[in-house]
Amino acid sequence: MSNKEAVIAKIKDTGLVAVVRAETGEQALQITEACIAGGVAAVEITFTVPGAHEILKEVASRYRSGEIILGAGTVLDPETARVAILAGAQYIVSPYLNVETVQLCNRYQVACMPGAMTLKEVAESLEAGAEIIKIFPGELFGPAIIRAIKGPLPYAQLMPTGGVSLENVGDWLKAGAVAVGVGGNLIAGAKQGDYESITRTAREFMKRIQEARGQTSNG
Repeated sequence: MSNKEAVIAKIKDTGLVAVVRAETGEQALQITEACIAGGVAAVEITFTVPGAHEILKEVASRYRSGEIILGAGTVLDPETARVAILAGAQYIVSPYLNVETVQLCNRYQVACMPGAMTLKEVAESLEAGAEIIKIFPGELFGPAIIRAIKGPLPYAQLMPTGGVSLENVGDWLKAGAVAVGVGGNLIAGAKQGDYESITRTAREFMKRIQEARGQTSNG
């Protein structure tokens, strides 16, 4: 299994990508630590964070023994993707499909997850070589979009981001999502400096993901 395949397998296995948006690098590191304490294996540092590439370097060096899978989010073009990869990102997430970004990631055998809203965009992402496709913004559609896309494209591996909460995470997974991306509903406590609440919420997300998958496998 290549490193790229291992990263994809780990994301699918754990089912949760924590989307880290922060005002400072230090806040991003504290959010990351709180997520790891709650059992999150995949963390996505978004390029909306000031100095995101430096934060990626810091997190990569701090967790080089493999405690987490480190990704970069809000990557809009191949130039940013290359910067992120050199800084230590093991996967790249984009809000939409940029074919050149997917091609660059495939060249370096790094997992890439472009965003899509429509069946056509999902198909184009698959044609470009993306393995997991981010359904974004998820709150516009709800879990029904996963079932709708998997009708004609049953082999599409979909990960909703936006609008995923403790209340509906099970619905997303039972609709056929391979994982979910969660930002504000996971890391909201950071605004008040309450990082313990992030750890508690992360644990609850992991618990509900496991419960939903247990129900799915038994159903």
